[in-house]
Amino acid sequence: MSATDSSALLRPRLLGRTAVNAVVGMAVLYTVLPVLWLVLAASKGRDALFGSDVLSLRDFSFLQNLRDLFAMDDGLYGRWYANSLLYAVVGAAVSALVSIACGYAFDKYRFRHKEKMFGLVLAAVMVPQTVLALPLYLMASGAGLVNSFWAVFIPALFNPFGVYLGRIFSQGYVPDEVLEAARVDGAGELTAYVRVSLRMLGPGLVTVFLFQLTAIWNNFFLPMVMLSDQKLYPVSLGLYTWNSSATVSPEYYPVVIMGSLLAVLPLIAAFVLLQRFWRSGLTAGAVK
Repeated sequence: MSATDSSALLRPRLLGRTAVNAVVGMAVLYTVLPVLWLVLAASKGRDALFGSDVLSLRDFSFLQNLRDLFAMDDGLYGRWYANSLLYAVVGAAVSALVSIACGYAFDKYRFRHKEKMFGLVLAAVMVPQTVLALPLYLMASGAGLVNSFWAVFIPALFNPFGVYLGRIFSQGYVPDEVLEAARVDGAGELTAYVRVSLRMLGPGLVTVFLFQLTAIWNNFFLPMVMLSDQKLYPVSLGLYTWNSSATVSPEYYPVVIMGSLLAVLPLIAAFVLLQRFWRSGLTAGAVK
């Protein structure tokens, strides 16, 4: 093969790599630039936010904005932050346990209309959460739970997509032979699940937990429909309320930006600390 032929073959590969690198670079900029702006804007005073030097390192007011954030409206942001942690962390943990248990049951047990019921679970995955807000509100109103912690917490415990993932993880991580060996050794179904299967399903639990943690933490529409007491608001709804007030009271702008920066920290921390389990969980069932 001549040098001319070799260069002709390499040229499409180089063009392909260049195109891929360009697309990846644009995706990185699309992701990083808003975060960079948020970090720099959180360190600016109110006047600097509306100027042309937001991206500069002058007028450093990070600590002052942080103090103003937790002092605004008698420290209401701290209450919102605690509410979000309670809704998201506890709700995601319980939801992960429920989802994995349901997926395990769909995988390992036989019962009437199993596949039809699982088909309903898959259909529920495609239903937008905003569509369910009004029915959930009417049900909560009938139960007397509107404007309470439970009106937001209980709907977050049930995740059809988590059930689907639970079945996939059960198929990939829990061999039937292991369960048969546990039963031969005298273990009951509950004991076999808790002491044997649940340990194998650890990566699946972490993966479902992370997905649900992100969904609950960013949940906005359901709390807006359910809650009227500001002391029960999560961070997302609380910052929206402050941002709406900022058009009349501009002193809210710096604290909204600082609050938005702090609001992303738990999600970043969760993914960084649990990414090893998450990566291994995403490959469940991929290799047999």
